[in-house]
Amino acid sequence: MLSNHHVSPELIRDMFSKAMSEMYQKEVPLYANLLELVAQVNRAELENNEELRLRMEKSGELNRLEVERHGAIRVGTAEELSLLRRLFAVMGMYPVGYYDLTEAGVPVHSTAFRPITEESLQKNPFRVFTSLLRLELIEDEKLREIASEILSSRNIFTKRTIELIETHERNNGLRLEQAEEFVAEALETFRWHSDSTVDKDTYEALHAEHRLIADVVCFRGPHINHLTPRTLNIDEVQRLMPLHGISPKAIIEGPPRRNCPVLLRQTSFKALDEPVNFSGDQQGSHTARFGEIEQRGAALTKKGRELYDHLLRKSQPQGSRTDNNEHQKNLRDVFSEFPDDEETLRKNGLAFFYYQPVFDANKKTIRVKNSDNLEDLIQAGAVSATPITYEDFLPVSAAGIFRSNLGEEANTMYEGNPNKAEFEKHLGASVNDEIEIYAEIERKSLANTLKQINQ
Repeated sequence: MLSNHHVSPELIRDMFSKAMSEMYQKEVPLYANLLELVAQVNRAELENNEELRLRMEKSGELNRLEVERHGAIRVGTAEELSLLRRLFAVMGMYPVGYYDLTEAGVPVHSTAFRPITEESLQKNPFRVFTSLLRLELIEDEKLREIASEILSSRNIFTKRTIELIETHERNNGLRLEQAEEFVAEALETFRWHSDSTVDKDTYEALHAEHRLIADVVCFRGPHINHLTPRTLNIDEVQRLMPLHGISPKAIIEGPPRRNCPVLLRQTSFKALDEPVNFSGDQQGSHTARFGEIEQRGAALTKKGRELYDHLLRKSQPQGSRTDNNEHQKNLRDVFSEFPDDEETLRKNGLAFFYYQPVFDANKKTIRVKNSDNLEDLIQAGAVSATPITYEDFLPVSAAGIFRSNLGEEANTMYEGNPNKAEFEKHLGASVNDEIEIYAEIERKSLANTLKQINQ
């Protein structure tokens, strides 16, 4: 609680993520089936790996395993993006990272709204990957003007949502009844509407330019285009999806399977073809919404990320990737250069770690003669070091998910157009640096650990 009257942003975020999950399961029943499959795989992993279960229990990861880790939306204007920043702030979610997806031929740039402290992440790690359409990259001037005019005439927020955002900003919080109303009103922004705001010819013209442009421009708001549960074995989920009537994308994005998972691995089921009513009583369909699965590993330091990016570039094949087994084998071969044990990752400064004191049977910290030397403390069993979970995204993987659910097409005229300064101008704030966030969590955990040991 913030005060006797205000509820915490974490509670509002928890309420919102659960309400969004319930809504999306009703809109996309196949996603409910995916949740059941992921839960089944996770149970099997925990039953067969006692060490993993105990570690996750100790770190607090077990309690939040079944919370959907993220959703994704796409917006069309700077005003929409800026207001979304204020909406997510009500839930303790702040912009982290800048992602340029034009490098993969997708005309958007993005950030992730998420919690940024260890305490807040432990309570609920939900985040929303948010992309802004870059209208300036549409080469056809007339089409660009049409898209701009359509977007400028819509309002993606209810009047009450804006009033409650302003109430939160004015009073530095919301009361419980206001928070419940805020969740219900905010959910309307992300709801699917099968009625398009344009006629079929306009939709098809925008669709021909890029499917994602049509998805952003031709509907009443930024419908949630996917939600994502977290699995402990993404390879098994990928294998089982077809047996459960779920069609997966061709390959798993991200690093290969490892003893010590790093960063993020992602897959999804293919986007649904959904009926749409266009203006003028015309019928058609639209393909955009899907279900994603992710497996998260350790957050890498700047040094570790540079090595990862180097190996990822080295592993990229020529042409399309359609055979997951072949793709994973290629990744494993290339990534054999990346250390795969926690001690080497830690000692070489490749990953971030969370430090905690170890207590003896009398619930006292274990005493070590040289209690200021971290390695001595770890070797003596007085301090435990657990990899910090990566809470962010990978541009290449995100683009791979986008493209696999938008027909696999890319447009080379979009490529290599990062513009972080312009994005932050539209956002109305600077994005937080993910590396600095992980480094601060590590520093704080180490300082608290040494303080307890030396008391």
